[in-house]
Amino acid sequence: MAAAGTYSGGMVDPSDQNRAPPAAVVPIRSLHADHRDAIAQHLMALDDRDRYLRFGYMATDEQVRRYVDTLDFERDDIFGIFNRRLQLIAMAHLAFSPNPEASACAEFGVSVLAHARGRGYGARLFDRAMVRARNEGVELLFVHALSENAAMIRIARKAGAAIERDGSETEAHLRLPPATLDSRVSELLEEQVAQTDYRLKQQVKTFWSFLAGLQEVRQGVREGRGQSGS
Repeated sequence: MAAAGTYSGGMVDPSDQNRAPPAAVVPIRSLHADHRDAIAQHLMALDDRDRYLRFGYMATDEQVRRYVDTLDFERDDIFGIFNRRLQLIAMAHLAFSPNPEASACAEFGVSVLAHARGRGYGARLFDRAMVRARNEGVELLFVHALSENAAMIRIARKAGAAIERDGSETEAHLRLPPATLDSRVSELLEEQVAQTDYRLKQQVKTFWSFLAGLQEVRQGVREGRGQSGS
């Protein structure tokens, strides 16, 4: 098994599994160590119920921080979806097994902020993780979830995973096909699109910050003129 040490998130909308994929492209980019703060802010924005479904217990802010601090970006893959304000609204953790004897296994975990649900992000992140896992030689992808996490379980079942329930916990495992030229090219293109989208959002955010600052200066000048003329 992978070393994520957490449950697959329940912060996905049940309609993720039943809706037709939206026409719009959803840029999903890889996250790195310099995104730790964004990841921490994302996870700490989850309420108690969502943290319980994501981690399997009512994680405190300190425990969330500890989880983020121990993320291994060299071994694992973290994916994220950002909104226009560069807020991380959805993320997935694809954790690869540190055990050489189980190197063909990985585990998937996901979380989506409440206001961003109903858009299929959970299923999109699962698809993205499957492609990445295939291209890394993973043969078995695991989803470890609380049994009450019906939304995540349905996503795994729709992908063809075998589901095994053991009381309050459910485990799904999906056998992945080998990587192909198409899967490798698709991943490269998707990452390129996501990186471009992120840079554009950065530029837009910087531009609006500049305009906001300029507006403050202009307002200060007008107020200064008004005071000097009084």
